[in-house]
Amino acid sequence: MDHLHLDRRGLIAGAGAVLALASGPALAAARPGPVVATTYGKVRGAAGDGVQVFKGVRYGADTGPLRFMPPQPPKPWTGVVDALAYGAACPQGKGEDGEALSEDCLFLNIWTPAKAGKSGLADGQKRPVMVYIHGGAYNTGSGASPWYDGTKLAKRGDVVVVTVNHRLNAFGYLYLARLFDHPSVADSGNAGQLDLVLALQWVRDNIAAFGGDPGKVMLFGQSGGGAKIATLMAMPAAKGLFHRAATMSGQQVTAAGPFNATKRAKGFVDKLGIKDLAALRALPADQFLAGLKAVDPIAGSGGVYMGPVLDERSLTRHPFFPDAAPQSLDVPMMCGNTHDETRGFVGYDKSLMTLTWEQVVEKLPAQFNARIDIDPATVVAAYRKIYPHYTPADVYFAAGTAGRSWKAAIIQDEERAKAGAPAFAYQLDWRAPKDGGVWGAPHTLDMQLVFGNFDAPGVITGSGPDAVAMHERLADTFVAFAQTGDPNNPSIPKWEPYTLPKRQTLVFDNTTRMEDDPRGAERELFNKVPFTQFGT
Repeated sequence: MDHLHLDRRGLIAGAGAVLALASGPALAAARPGPVVATTYGKVRGAAGDGVQVFKGVRYGADTGPLRFMPPQPPKPWTGVVDALAYGAACPQGKGEDGEALSEDCLFLNIWTPAKAGKSGLADGQKRPVMVYIHGGAYNTGSGASPWYDGTKLAKRGDVVVVTVNHRLNAFGYLYLARLFDHPSVADSGNAGQLDLVLALQWVRDNIAAFGGDPGKVMLFGQSGGGAKIATLMAMPAAKGLFHRAATMSGQQVTAAGPFNATKRAKGFVDKLGIKDLAALRALPADQFLAGLKAVDPIAGSGGVYMGPVLDERSLTRHPFFPDAAPQSLDVPMMCGNTHDETRGFVGYDKSLMTLTWEQVVEKLPAQFNARIDIDPATVVAAYRKIYPHYTPADVYFAAGTAGRSWKAAIIQDEERAKAGAPAFAYQLDWRAPKDGGVWGAPHTLDMQLVFGNFDAPGVITGSGPDAVAMHERLADTFVAFAQTGDPNNPSIPKWEPYTLPKRQTLVFDNTTRMEDDPRGAERELFNKVPFTQFGT
């Protein structure tokens, strides 16, 4: 985290406030809409184009006074509170443009096609609920990104879309239980996950008032969001709070063990030069974040990792080791990735297109990042044999993708298949038009296509006919899954769940098709060595 950007208004605004409301054009443009009664008080949303929008709805109390502790429900309020602007995000390097950052960050946002009536939005309909959990590798992000605006998805699928903010980085995942013998930090390593549990409890108790069905709650999340969902699938406190799960380019096979998590916490605390728990709690948020610059003692490089911990309290087993968590085998699952994940991690640096074979061998270990410990020259030689038409850049991105994240998706699929509760596996091959298509289907592309917010900053789908068609196909598929737990719908061929040894996978492209074991030779190559989840 090279630059710390904290909006001071965001750091102080939450104390005693019911909602954190941003000022400026976004608020001024919102048209007051219906009032809905929640279990904590009434909120007024904004009337949209066929969709009612509620932003910055509080689901938990200010976590500032609760630093390192489990979240608490909010205090009930009287009167009607406007829900017209996003709430604050957890402090991080830099939020969305103009976004307040604060430890008072437990807010969610709702898009619903329910019609306003005499009694709020109780129009008699019970719609599937699609709860999106944002990515950012447990460190950054928020539900306020323009990429995640739920308007198009809610309208197209007649579903209720929810996005959520929660504690991130050291605020949500700093494991202090073995450093400080104090009961108040016993759950510190998974506080961010417990925030998500509280948010899902809020959805269970309140979403019917927004036209949603609390018995049809689907979680979907990309990158770190997918990893958070996989972790929730192994958390007893989350059981029964969601009924379908989709992980998109984000998996969690294993969590951090308590010893490694403690080493990271010690590195974090030592970086700050603070030994006292009370002083650590009192440290201003911007100074507290400086601890993330500590070199990770396990990886030996980069900033110190923060993520879920096998703490034997809220997380008592790994999500997909030694098998798929039994508690969630009755939850239908989709598990997917993009064909060219790694092309989305390089900042669209065109100089990589001219790599030599020698440079590929030199650069691949950094992409593997200790997840896969295998001789890169062996990998390059194998890829040149499997795909003789590949350029050095093609091999670099393909092998980097297979060794970095795709392997974890395969593990999730296979463990579900072994347990007799297979996942619906997908692979996105559709090439984004950016720079003539040289970036293929990079990381984040599946999420961009599901939401279809083509005009949002940084979206690379374009808005041509092919992009529109792919958005509609993916959106319809995710909506079908939310509705029934089966993603099959008229826009795709018959999608069979993943079983062994066939390994059926739906390949999304201009011509969407089923394939058995796509990239099977790559899978077998990397099966030579064990996969280590980063953070473990």
